Order: sequence, then structure tokens, then C-alpha cells
Amino acid sequence: MSFLTDIASWRQQYNRHSLPDAPLPANPLVLFALWFEAWATTQDPNRIDMNAMILATATPNGKPSVRAVLLKGFDENGFVFYTNYLSRKGNELTANPQASILFYWPSLERQVRVEGIVVKTSAQESVEYFASRPRESQLAAVASHQSQPVANQQALQALFDAAQQQFAPNAPVVCPTHWGGYRLQPNYVEFWQGRPNRLHDRITYSLLINDPPETNTSRTADSNWTIQRLAP
Repeated sequence: MSFLTDIASWRQQYNRHSLPDAPLPANPLVLFALWFEAWATTQDPNRIDMNAMILATATPNGKPSVRAVLLKGFDENGFVFYTNYLSRKGNELTANPQASILFYWPSLERQVRVEGIVVKTSAQESVEYFASRPRESQLAAVASHQSQPVANQQALQALFDAAQQQFAPNAPVVCPTHWGGYRLQPNYVEFWQGRPNRLHDRITYSLLINDPPETNTSRTADSNWTIQRLAP
């Protein structure tokens, strides 16, 4: 087996943007919206899944796991994604609702790291989003016992075929009760902007007041966030 041996010599110079000290939005979700729009509108032929983000969860004793998921919405209350509640990430979020997400946008030389508490979206939100998905994706959600062993591709296809038989061609696919949305309610957000000579910009927003997870008042008040610059 052979491996690349010169990885340590790879270098990238960062010089596209800067993140000045002021003026900065008082609320991190405002700055995130500006950065996300810049990413969504940039012309990058190699970009796919522009709403992809990296989600890190952990067991109660601190064993981490990480994967890419798709952001399906964000507002002043947090970041929304959907999954199988019985998956590994679902089980970990049930046992330990603290999680972190990372957005990495290489063509802009930017990344955003978010930490917070994850809560389930309402059942209505989950059902409405499920209804908007392609039918094949709906059937896959019904068929797949996510994160559980499956013998082979044929066995997985058989589960999908069985799900197809379960619903008449013109009948709506019912959202499974074990499938739905999560909202990560942020209490810490870090914006990273690459700059020359590795003097990167790092601006952090920390929530001063931690409301119970079911409330969102602290996150919507600009005065409840403190802003700092960190050394790169």
C-alpha cells in the first residue's frame, strides 16, 4: 500500500477577504446570513450541496461522531436539519443535546463554527417538510432503518420496494414518526476568514444568557451576545 508523502508541503495563501473590527452586526445570525448569501451566489463550478454542513454529536461520556448533513433552514432561532430520530446522531442527540456544526466555504476562504443545544422541530414542521421532498426520498425514509446493519444492496432495495408497495401510486407517503427535524439553537458562533501570513480573522459571538432550550428569547436579543476577536 502506498500513500502520498508530501502532504505536509501543501500550502494555500489566503487573500480574498478581511473581517474588520467594526462595524459588526450585534447578532451572529445577521452576519451568518450575509456570509451564507455570499456563498450561495458565488460562481464555483466545483461546488455541490451548497447547503452542506458538518454536524458533530457526542455520547454522554464524550465519544464523538461527525458527518455531513444538509442545512434546510435558518433564522434567528437557529439552524434546521432533518434526519431519522433512531439513527446514531438521533440517539446521541437524545442522550446529549449539545452539538456543533461547521460550514466550510473554501472558495471564499471562510468557515463558520456553531455550538449550541439541539431540540426537535415541531411535528407540524417535520410533516410539512417531509411532504415537500421527492417521493423517492420519502419512500427511502420509510424503508431505511438508518445506522442499522443491512446485508447488502439487494436487501436495501427490497426494503425500498416494500415501501413502494405500502403506498398506492397516487397516495401521499406518510411521514414516519421516527423521522423529523432538529434545530440547533446557538450559544457560540465563530467566524473564520483566511488572511495572508496566517494572520486569520477569528470573530466569536458568545451568548450571555442561556434560556431553557424550548425558548428562543435570548437568541433574538442583540444585547445578549458578546463579541470577541481571537488570535489565529
